[in-house]
Amino acid sequence: MGVCRAAPATGDPRVHRTPHSRERGIVLVPLTRYPGPVQVFKQVLAHREPKLVTPSGYAWLFVLAVELRLVPGTNDTALRPGEVAEFATSTPHWFGPAHAEAVEILHLFGPTATSPSTARTQAPRARQVPRSAGSSASHDGVPTASACAEGG
Repeated sequence: MGVCRAAPATGDPRVHRTPHSRERGIVLVPLTRYPGPVQVFKQVLAHREPKLVTPSGYAWLFVLAVELRLVPGTNDTALRPGEVAEFATSTPHWFGPAHAEAVEILHLFGPTATSPSTARTQAPRARQVPRSAGSSASHDGVPTASACAEGG
């Protein structure tokens, strides 16, 4: 699978996760080690056709790199790096790259009762989250959007 492998153990305290390829061009890296109500993933999503889904629960998405297209129901929203969306997944929805280049996101998913922000559970919304100066590519050994754009 080329560059989409976890970094080798080096004796440092960082956690090195093994990425899982789901469909062509989709790489999923579980960041939570324990079973629990909220699961956290880093995802690299290559271009694919939108297909609305409705799993039961709540999602919180943070865009790390490139631009994310979020389609909740009949709405169509683009989020840039540093922006966040949260929504009840009972609304038919789809998310993926807004353009041809793969998008990289952090994805929290859990039951509605354990949503990251229970004050806003109705409609998806985007808000700007400040990024620290000098933030750049991934330093955690996890594939970046550019490294896995072609499922590689």
